[in-house]
Amino acid sequence: MENFILSFLAKLLPTKTAYAHCDVPCGIYDPKVAQIAAATVLKMVQKINELPERGKSKNEDNALIRMVWTKEEHARKCKDELLILWTDYFKPEHLQMFPNLHETFWKAAKLCSKNKQEVNVQLAQELVRAVDEIAEIFKKTKSTAK
Repeated sequence: MENFILSFLAKLLPTKTAYAHCDVPCGIYDPKVAQIAAATVLKMVQKINELPERGKSKNEDNALIRMVWTKEEHARKCKDELLILWTDYFKPEHLQMFPNLHETFWKAAKLCSKNKQEVNVQLAQELVRAVDEIAEIFKKTKSTAK
């Protein structure tokens, strides 16, 4: 009977699947996804800059649109992953080890937004460096963990 009710409610009420890292302290954190996302942003910026003038063909326009969408999506993904690390993984004792931790994350998150707004190789390279710096900090905190 319970399954019938749940099945009926699922059909009756609109639902959306939610994807998120859990708030249970599972200890499964890794900056690699953010690093891959930042590298993808850089690659898309480079590819966009290599495209010929706009308007030559619909296929080239389509390629540009897909590259911009990919850049946007990976900048968002990078920011999401950074915020998970910042708010869920890092603890007060990490701030003692790395006093600039909050500013480092804040600047990296801002770079994610800036890379969504612009097509700028220098900004994309800064994002990659910022995320790599966070990954290095993360690695150091893991090596000192009990």
